[in-house]
Amino acid sequence: MPFFLEHALRITWLAVLGYWLWAARSAKPAQQQESGAKRLLMYWLPLIFAALLLGPSEWFAGNILREQFVPHSTLVYSVGLALCVSGATLAILSRVMLGRNWSATVQLKQEHELITHGPYRWVRHPIYTGFLLLFLGNAFMVGDWRGLLAVAIVLISFWRKLRLEETWLAAHFGQVYRDYQSHTKALIPGVL
Repeated sequence: MPFFLEHALRITWLAVLGYWLWAARSAKPAQQQESGAKRLLMYWLPLIFAALLLGPSEWFAGNILREQFVPHSTLVYSVGLALCVSGATLAILSRVMLGRNWSATVQLKQEHELITHGPYRWVRHPIYTGFLLLFLGNAFMVGDWRGLLAVAIVLISFWRKLRLEETWLAAHFGQVYRDYQSHTKALIPGVL
């Protein structure tokens, strides 16, 4: 992978993770949240495993996961980086829109507000959409099957988390949330 694109990928991930850590300090106190053990098992461990799958190629030498699904070319790397930057931008913008309602875990906040403007006008969970784009772009830049496996793991983890959030939000906001669900897709506008 060309030096510039490799470093642009790292900078993109560092920008997202840095913003996430910085912005987390302003979240509202939780009113309800899932258990720490469940969060670790169902969310954090899969994300860590998916991130490790995107690690150095040498870790997977001689493994079927190292087989290419796209050619290693500047064009493919550039498309992958564009997906990463788009995903990072969407995730950060969506996080900004949530403001103090955001949390890293499934929880209801004190004085929780339903946000339906900005990216939330197109999908109910644009942060997850952004991170899926980040992982998908990274998978294209890696170019091996391990990248697509990482995307699948993240999608399954996010889908499980999303379903729990939806249950809690529907219980908390009632018909207002069900109406929002009826006209706004969860992850992909008009599709899913």
